[in-house]
Amino acid sequence: PREVKDQIESSLARVEKEMGKKFGDVNNPLLFSVRSGAAASMPGMMDTVLNLGLNQKTVDAMIKRSPEKEKFVLDSFRRFITMYSDVVMQTGREQYEHAIHDLKDKNKCKFDSDLTVANLRQLVAEFLQIYKTLAKEPFPEDPKAQLYSSINAVFRSWGNPRAVKYRQMYHITGLLGTAVNIQSMVFGNLNDRSATGVCFSRSPSDGRNFFYGEYLINAQGEDVVAGIRTPQQLGKELSLAWAKDNNIPEAERVSRYASMEESMPENYKTLCDIRDKLEHHYRDMQDMEFTVEDGRLWMLQCRNAKRTIRAAVRCAVEMVKEGLITEKEAVLRIDPMQVDHLLHPSFDPNAKIKAIAKGLAASPGAAVGQIVFNADDAQAWHAKGKAVIMVRTETSPEDLAGMAAAAGILTVRGGMTSHAAVVARGMGKTCVSGCGEILIKGKTMTIKGKTYKEGDFISLDGTKGLVIEGKVPLVSPSLKGDFETVIAWAQKYKRLGVRANADTPKDAQTAVTFGAEGVGLCRTEHMFFEGNRIDAMREMILAVDLKGREKALAKLLPIQREDFIGIFKAMGPRPVTIRLLDPPLHEFVPHEAKAQAALAAKIGLTPETVATRVKSLSEENPMLGHRGVRLGISYPEIYNMQVQAIMEAAVAVQKEGLAVVPEIMIPLIGKVEELTFSKANAVKTAEDVLARNPKHRVPYHVGTMIEVPRAAITADQIAKEADFFSFGTNDLTQMGCGFSRDDAGSFLGKYVELGLYKRDPFVSIDQEGVGELVRIAVQKGRSVKPNLKLGICGEHGGDPTSVDFCHRVGLNYVSCSPFRVPVAIVAAAHAAIEEEDRMIKERRAIANSKL
Repeated sequence: PREVKDQIESSLARVEKEMGKKFGDVNNPLLFSVRSGAAASMPGMMDTVLNLGLNQKTVDAMIKRSPEKEKFVLDSFRRFITMYSDVVMQTGREQYEHAIHDLKDKNKCKFDSDLTVANLRQLVAEFLQIYKTLAKEPFPEDPKAQLYSSINAVFRSWGNPRAVKYRQMYHITGLLGTAVNIQSMVFGNLNDRSATGVCFSRSPSDGRNFFYGEYLINAQGEDVVAGIRTPQQLGKELSLAWAKDNNIPEAERVSRYASMEESMPENYKTLCDIRDKLEHHYRDMQDMEFTVEDGRLWMLQCRNAKRTIRAAVRCAVEMVKEGLITEKEAVLRIDPMQVDHLLHPSFDPNAKIKAIAKGLAASPGAAVGQIVFNADDAQAWHAKGKAVIMVRTETSPEDLAGMAAAAGILTVRGGMTSHAAVVARGMGKTCVSGCGEILIKGKTMTIKGKTYKEGDFISLDGTKGLVIEGKVPLVSPSLKGDFETVIAWAQKYKRLGVRANADTPKDAQTAVTFGAEGVGLCRTEHMFFEGNRIDAMREMILAVDLKGREKALAKLLPIQREDFIGIFKAMGPRPVTIRLLDPPLHEFVPHEAKAQAALAAKIGLTPETVATRVKSLSEENPMLGHRGVRLGISYPEIYNMQVQAIMEAAVAVQKEGLAVVPEIMIPLIGKVEELTFSKANAVKTAEDVLARNPKHRVPYHVGTMIEVPRAAITADQIAKEADFFSFGTNDLTQMGCGFSRDDAGSFLGKYVELGLYKRDPFVSIDQEGVGELVRIAVQKGRSVKPNLKLGICGEHGGDPTSVDFCHRVGLNYVSCSPFRVPVAIVAAAHAAIEEEDRMIKERRAIANSKL
């Protein structure tokens, strides 16, 4: 556009005046670098062009004027040809790399800097010919043409695949593109008094407060990151440590790898002063790039540094102690998405790995073990003290015991909210799901032509979704020290409650350790898969009449009661919301003839009877079938047994001096009449228990899950009967969007890639659609009961973006898997602090508008 060109020409004249050089002048040329400058830091994702303005005429003139600089001039020109060809003409740089590699081999040169002037003359001529062949035109001689083409190329690089992928990974949205920065060139490859480097004001790995960085003498910036030459350390202390780690003798270190502190002491001192000045100005860890040209230090750019979560936590806490930032600012420095990395074992960052497949990062962490292919083997191997990775085509509730025994779970099918993913996150197990390149046959799996058998070792990176060959060393997590401090600050400033989804006393205790304020979802069906209790559950399901069901339920009652006692004790006085049986009954029964025959022998039925009954339970669409409250209406004795177990457990712990308030939750309500019917039975059962224990009047609440769109739309009617709502956003998303959460993984990735959804709606709540159903239910429910308690217990409860939405829409709490509780705590604090900041800005704007 004309106005942009006018800005460029005006700024060009100003820089020419300041530098005392002229762009395009043969005798005194001004050279530029053209860099990206997006509003969000995206290091290395977009393109850069260096040495812009060089052409054959300026090269010849510069050499004629300063013959001693011929090597530097030719080196700069060959770099510019390569970059311009790659970035602007999009030819790639492979042929240029082959040419320089062949030349170095022929002349027995180890590094680019070892090439002679004659070598570089030959290389420049070859590069110009390669450019003409690839670009189908001669290399441009007009500096202005070079400049405008490079500007357009850097703008264009906003849309290159790696930049697009980076924005997807880090959820960078709402930006139109990148700015382009044009800087006058300074040269680190001018001579041996010149250098280039990258540094951090603190360690980006662990946050320690020391000057961390690398540099290279007689080089340009691309050499540091390309790894062609071994970079040198900035400080002497780090240089000595590096030499020790790499078995470099002191004499060799000093002669070949001296630190900047030793080789360029004045520049190093200046750089240290600038480091302090920039960090105090921006009040954050800085990532800086610099060049030393002929003994003079130039700063090229600085930005807030990318860092690991461990570094972020330590840096935030120490900066509060140093008075640089406030506690609220420290909390905002912690990315909730990264908090997850602290809560699971991780791989040793120094270990070498061989990734053999990639799936979905379903449950974070790292796991190492021997391959097994079914739940029985997982339990048996685990009982022998072996760590196992359970590999399945997909998992079902019957695999629960095997999943509990396994160090990690790997599935061929399934998305981020598949059974394997949801249960693994709840257990804190590492899981990679949806790894479609795996072919399972018997007790072997084949990946890219290589077969792995039972007992072979593999490792899983659940944070990146990687399957790795062999055993990778693990590093244990620690939640003490600085992280405890950050969590305490977050709890201090958040307003949204954070509960946990916990199905066992162990889960509940883990949740309390991580800071949970209660249980937002206890899924009673998971309790039935432990030990031999599944047989009693199956006996109840296969019973042909009420008498048979009640006989089996009598066996389950004491088991459920003891489970609830354990959970109540683990949670202490904190609230516990218990969901009555939800899944369809067919999920609990065996479907293979051999297993059916074994069950028949246990419960006194014929195999034929069992097979017939199992077949009768099958449904075309079970997730919309006979489940949830529909079971409770068809077989009220099931829910009555569960309510009785809950209330008897509450009375038992009250007798021991622990006051609890059970929250009984009826799932899958669509009409208020369903809740009225089920609540009446629940209240009658609860009151019968209390009547038998008149000295222990336990208070209780009966509420419902809002997971059917009709329930959200009629929430004002349902609120008349419900003591609380809990939004089951997994099913609400499934029904609201019309997606099967077990099958949508095959296309939702493409939807996100095309921008049809910003995020997978099963991972981050669809605020415009499903979120609107939640808003409607909140408004309608509280129009009837202003103090109606509202929570969310779907997997979205651990997603930071969804937590922010829940804060804004006015929920009382979110509930997530125990290992996601700290994530939700930090996200809830972000939501509260950012809301407060917005309100302050709005008040200031209003005040200023009145002046």
